[in-house]
Amino acid sequence: MLHRILSDQQETLLAAERNCLTDLRVTLTRYNAAPEDLATLEQSIQQLDELFLLVVVGEFNSGKSTFINALLGQPLLAEGVTPTTSKIHLISYGEKEERSLTEADLEMIEAPVDFLREVRIVDTPGTNALERRHEAITEEFVPRSDLVLFVTSADRPFTESERAFMERIREWGKKLVLVINKIDFLRQDSDVDEVVGFIEGNAERLLGFAPENFPISAQKAFQAKLDGDPHGTLWSESRFEPLESYLMETLDEDERVRLKLLNPLGVGDRITAEYLQLTEDRIGLLREDLDALEDIERQLDLYKEDLSREFRFRLTDVDNILHEFEKRGLEFFDETLRLPRAIDLLNKAKIKADFERQVIADAPQMIEVKVNEIIDWMVTSELRQWQAVTDSLEKRRTHHGDRVVGALGNFDYDRNRLLDSVGRAAHRTVESYDHETEATRMAESVQAAVAGTALIEVGALGLGAIVTLLATTQVADVTGILAAGTLAVLGFLVLPARRRQAKKELSDKILDLRRRLMDSLTDQFDREVDRSMHRIEEAIAPYTRFVRAERDRLDEIRSDLEQSRQAIAALESQIEEI
Repeated sequence: MLHRILSDQQETLLAAERNCLTDLRVTLTRYNAAPEDLATLEQSIQQLDELFLLVVVGEFNSGKSTFINALLGQPLLAEGVTPTTSKIHLISYGEKEERSLTEADLEMIEAPVDFLREVRIVDTPGTNALERRHEAITEEFVPRSDLVLFVTSADRPFTESERAFMERIREWGKKLVLVINKIDFLRQDSDVDEVVGFIEGNAERLLGFAPENFPISAQKAFQAKLDGDPHGTLWSESRFEPLESYLMETLDEDERVRLKLLNPLGVGDRITAEYLQLTEDRIGLLREDLDALEDIERQLDLYKEDLSREFRFRLTDVDNILHEFEKRGLEFFDETLRLPRAIDLLNKAKIKADFERQVIADAPQMIEVKVNEIIDWMVTSELRQWQAVTDSLEKRRTHHGDRVVGALGNFDYDRNRLLDSVGRAAHRTVESYDHETEATRMAESVQAAVAGTALIEVGALGLGAIVTLLATTQVADVTGILAAGTLAVLGFLVLPARRRQAKKELSDKILDLRRRLMDSLTDQFDREVDRSMHRIEEAIAPYTRFVRAERDRLDEIRSDLEQSRQAIAALESQIEEI
């Protein structure tokens, strides 16, 4: 076990690393990370207590099995030109050679080889095996490795399959050593140098650094060991000694411990980076959602401002009708309440009829038309605003629909479900919007308000009839002047005073009518705007709450992951200084 060979300093770092990775696992579990990532992290934590793990990868027929046999000096693995390794082989130390199949794709091999006392070796299926499951189980084992030996064949160096697999190894931050096998296939040393240069250059461009590389002939090295001739021609031609010395001497106890401690941190850093990026992507998407919600809020504010401005403008049409009404009334009293018309004043019915024809005229009908136009405009404006909100939600539902991938809770499902439900609700509101019903409801409310303030029993009268009733009953009763008595008194004393009084009463009554009508329309307008705003806000409230709560949650995730990454970086620096 690893702790048996650690110094006090290394033991302290091991404990700190285990705590750091455990905290990361707790963080990822709390935020519903993918099960496979949690399993990989858990394996890395367990790996801290295991022997150094050397994983051998490469295409089939690159000579991996022959290389391992040459390294251990025993024919433990089958060799051949076809994919002979269909299982993971985990080779460790044992007093005698034993084999056991623990899983369908994992065979345990024990052998009495000193090198295996401190190192375990994993032989994997070829990265380009005909069965895709071979590649899958190989990729499962790579994150657990402390050192990866990448075996490539000199007769077909750096294939597309090798390039793709090496890229995945790079993502895990694993230490990589290149083994360029089958140099005996090449005719001269210059050919070997050319192949080595080609592989070095491609590997450096792909990895960002030039890994250690060893050109060898595993077949010749193995044969030399089987022949018991470690200093003969075959051994010399195999070029195996530099690689063996590197593994036996360069990877001494301290180096193995350093790699053993660094590799789980590399796994943790890779997973943390992946979820940080995932979190940033989702925060970016939510930022766009928040922008969309803020845009809807701005739309509603502008909607309210525009309605208020337009409403005041439209009220002037009603006010102009009342102004003309008042002007005709004043002119009527000037013309009617004078001495030459004294006889006419005795005819109450005629005066009332003249007042209705000349003063009231079509004012009630015009007022009703203008009020109905205002109501119609309000209904249309509300529908248009609902359509604008529906369009905004529809854009959010389709925009970046497949941009975010990966597991981090039920974010995608919840977000899309809410957008669908809210969008459908808004769409249903638009589709079911009954313009005529809404207009009738508003008109009846205005009529009731005007009638209510006048304290009149009006039944089912329309607004125009209500205005007519108000005007004729409260303004036109000028016949009381007949009680003044004689014609002379009427001419010189009563008529001028009564004319002034009638004109003042007319102005007061029209002012009162204007106030009632304007107040009623304004109150109704305010209620309708508030009602419309409230309905829209209520419709998008579930989505608004989700976006804001999810933003807070993701901010917390990002903070936790950044702390984990900083802790990992600090531990890596301390381990590098051992």
